[in-house]
Amino acid sequence: MSQSNVVPAEFRRAAPSPAAWRALCSRSDLVANSGVVAWHEGAQVALFHLPHTAEGEQLFAIANRDPQSGANVIGRGILGQLKGDLVIASPLYKQHFRLADGSCLEYPEQSLRVWPVRLNGDAVEIGLFD
Repeated sequence: MSQSNVVPAEFRRAAPSPAAWRALCSRSDLVANSGVVAWHEGAQVALFHLPHTAEGEQLFAIANRDPQSGANVIGRGILGQLKGDLVIASPLYKQHFRLADGSCLEYPEQSLRVWPVRLNGDAVEIGLFD
């Protein structure tokens, strides 16, 4: 997989391509069907690697900070599928966030930031916007 399959909703129409890419970690740092956390510009980013989905290999980058508790725990959440969407359940209050756009299924006022992410050879890269 060389390109991201995840682009935040706010960038889908206006700017489909990031201005630049920055390496966060290597492919060997990822854990299949689980989360790992990397540091990016003062924020913790939870990376989820799903190697065997119906759509093929997928990689997601989403904020690690749970908006309800304020704790950095999203990377420890449980992956699942609800209403046809891939989601991560917060380990504290169990609310579900869509991996594709960061929106919360139970509380529409809550959301998590998402970044475009890709594998470039062995590097996991996050998309940067101006």
